[in-house]
Amino acid sequence: MALIPSQILRVAILLSYFSILCNYKAIDMPAHQTYGGSWKFLTFIDLVIQAVFFGVCVLTDLSSLLTKGSASMEQERQLRKLISLRDWMMAVLAFPVGAFVVTMFWTLYVYDRDLVYPRLLDNFIPQWLNHGMHTTVLPFIVIEMRTTHHRYPSRTCGLFAVCMFAVGYVVWMCWVHSMTGVWVYPLLEHIGPMARILFFICLTALISVYYVLGEILNNYIWDSSKSTYTSRLAS
Repeated sequence: MALIPSQILRVAILLSYFSILCNYKAIDMPAHQTYGGSWKFLTFIDLVIQAVFFGVCVLTDLSSLLTKGSASMEQERQLRKLISLRDWMMAVLAFPVGAFVVTMFWTLYVYDRDLVYPRLLDNFIPQWLNHGMHTTVLPFIVIEMRTTHHRYPSRTCGLFAVCMFAVGYVVWMCWVHSMTGVWVYPLLEHIGPMARILFFICLTALISVYYVLGEILNNYIWDSSKSTYTSRLAS
């Protein structure tokens, strides 16, 4: 039996994301006042994705509780739609984007933090908030994967959706640059046009790899759980 019910965990995680988002939006940073505001940063987009995803999870839990023992076909149909939305968001957005943000941020931070998180930001963003945006995202999503079995779409459809998200964000960054003359991330200022194109292609490929890793991890966790459960029944 779990020490903490998964439903309570989801509520706690959702509340933590609300707190992170509210504190982040309350910061008076110059970058927030320029074209695109917070929405030009993938970190902020990821925080919104995670908050919406866990909001859908909590809503699914509430709907499941309310429809338990109910014979209403309409309520069951609505619940199935919520579960499908929850599983799709987990597969296509929450896990691959969350894993991408955490690993890319800390890799570049260790290599040269000024490429992705200039020291000037320490004057605006406290350390706990930085970790809330760039560290806890991955453990939270792994906890969700461990507590709930999510059905993945076909790999072709899933990879297509992930690639469309990645391409959409690249186009958005290029649009912001065309409007302001400044790249969202300092790293992009230090490389040439061809290197930039190659960089965008590699990032799209990497986020696709994270989609496949999420699918493999999800299947591994739940295939192992089923095997353990079957062994206990047989013993």
